[in-house]
Amino acid sequence: MFDTIRHHKKYLMGFLMILIIPSFVLFGIEGYSRFNEGGDAVATVDGHKIKKVEWDQAHQQESQRLRQAMPQLDAKLLDSDEARYATLERLVRQRVLAAAAADLHLYTSDTRLARDLQQNEAIASLRKADGSLDVEVYRQLLARQGLTPEGFEASVRADLSQRQVIQGLLASGFATGELANVSLNAFFERREARVALFNSGDFASRVNPSDAEIEAYYNANTAQFQAPEQVDVEYLVLDAAALEKTIALNEADVRAYYEQNAARLAGEEERRASHILLNVAPSASAADKAAVRQKADALLAELRKDPKRFAALAKANSQDPGSAERGGDLDFFGRGAMVKPFEDAVYSLKKGQISDVVESDFGFHIIQLTDIKSPPKRSFDEVRAQLEADLKKQQAQRQFAEAADVFSNTVYEQADSLQAAADRLKLKVQTAQGLQRQGLAGTVLANERLLAAIFSPESVSSKRNTEAVETGASQLTAARVVKHSPAHTLALADVRETVRAKLIAQRATELAKAEGEKQLQAGKSGGEVAGLGPALTLSRATPQNQLAGVLNAALSADPKQLPAWIGVNLPDRGYAVVKVEKVLPAEARPAAQVAREVQQYNQWWASAEGQAYYELLKARHKAVIKVAKPVAPAAGEVR
Repeated sequence: MFDTIRHHKKYLMGFLMILIIPSFVLFGIEGYSRFNEGGDAVATVDGHKIKKVEWDQAHQQESQRLRQAMPQLDAKLLDSDEARYATLERLVRQRVLAAAAADLHLYTSDTRLARDLQQNEAIASLRKADGSLDVEVYRQLLARQGLTPEGFEASVRADLSQRQVIQGLLASGFATGELANVSLNAFFERREARVALFNSGDFASRVNPSDAEIEAYYNANTAQFQAPEQVDVEYLVLDAAALEKTIALNEADVRAYYEQNAARLAGEEERRASHILLNVAPSASAADKAAVRQKADALLAELRKDPKRFAALAKANSQDPGSAERGGDLDFFGRGAMVKPFEDAVYSLKKGQISDVVESDFGFHIIQLTDIKSPPKRSFDEVRAQLEADLKKQQAQRQFAEAADVFSNTVYEQADSLQAAADRLKLKVQTAQGLQRQGLAGTVLANERLLAAIFSPESVSSKRNTEAVETGASQLTAARVVKHSPAHTLALADVRETVRAKLIAQRATELAKAEGEKQLQAGKSGGEVAGLGPALTLSRATPQNQLAGVLNAALSADPKQLPAWIGVNLPDRGYAVVKVEKVLPAEARPAAQVAREVQQYNQWWASAEGQAYYELLKARHKAVIKVAKPVAPAAGEVR
């Protein structure tokens, strides 16, 4: 909501990795039992260990999911220590929430589970022409992930139960407008400051290293001049998306599918109803409930005699404040909008009919169906493109399921070449040269599991096919190393210019820092500071093109000790001297913008309350991470 967030991406990245990336993986870990063999414990929850092998697999699955969702994502981000630690934190969070859900007796009903599975796109794509689930393909799809339908559904049920632990708190958290405005005004507070920037590039001409100095730098920093390990590979991809493009449909099949799905394609029928509600508290005694039921039966008897009095009796008797004044009218709604007993009754009535007394969690209802809105049937030509796309996807999924076993078995049984599998399934063997461990972004060769298989000692030494690895949704890949080049230090003669450039950059940065510190002392002593620019009004909303370290230094200065002189070390850039002269209040903003900011602040507040509650749960369930948290590099060292 705030434009300034764009200028603070580096600081927010770790926060986003934890809060935004979903913890639930579609084809996740079936259970914890398979990880009980060996491995060091990297964390514990309630005394139960999370072992390194489990952490590795969880990170591998999360990385694979993210690469599929964002093919252009830099693989280095996922391979970093920070990303791996974030995976471990999510794994611990999952265990803590599971323990809390068990303590609170939170449970996901079969109805809630079924609704979630119906909304799953991967499962929806497995439906046959008549709308029923292709159970065999469903089982095969899960089996390739090492799962059974029962295990997968249990993991989904557990995930839904765990979400309930904190969701209620997040939905109810809010902060008062006064508190929000105090924080927001501080956030948008401005500083008037002057900046002197000493760029390392301006000092480069003063550095002229000798051959001996270049050689000494090279010898002391050989790790910077490594040729990375590389392989040339052949690889073969079996992809449902590619199969889909080869499918030719029969006209009769498309028309049959249209007739079977005409109602679904038209959209959902909506119904309009009115009701009279007599509330009953869940904790009411049997006698109290019977008394309310008796009153409902009496009202129903009156309505049976004169249905035209429904609106009048609803106004006089209904305890639903939202509809009573409208004669009980609930307007149009579709399936899933009402509690099940109410919905079942509405969809069993004909227009104008009045139901028997219906009991729900809210009490007793008397319902009248007042209107039915059926969507118009769409013509075959209107929906033909959608029908063909659905049918092709379904057939491609079936073909993929049938070919997957052939693919996996052939690359394993004839491991000296991928050509046999390619010939059998009419696929093309592809090649890549100079592949490194970070992979090739935007391709299957960015998949972490596939890269691990390619660079495994066995694949490198034997030049045999890897196993078939799932590199995407309905996508299998196998590869074979053709040539391997181990990592090695490049000769000085080959990298002399690079070494010289690095040495010059290092020395120039040191000179820039020395000059900046000299000018900082001059400023603190009341002298002139060379290069001090004009006064700028800085804020998080208007950074005036200043570097993040400079902006943070200016906004962090103690307002009680002005003017303030601050030195900022800018790694690889040089040094900055900042003189903060005034503190200015936040600029006036339109009322609509302030309202949006307060709304955003409330979301932050709710997230903070949720995090605080989670920290309480961590302590309650004795959650301990035994791995040191990586230290992120500082954006700018302030003095």
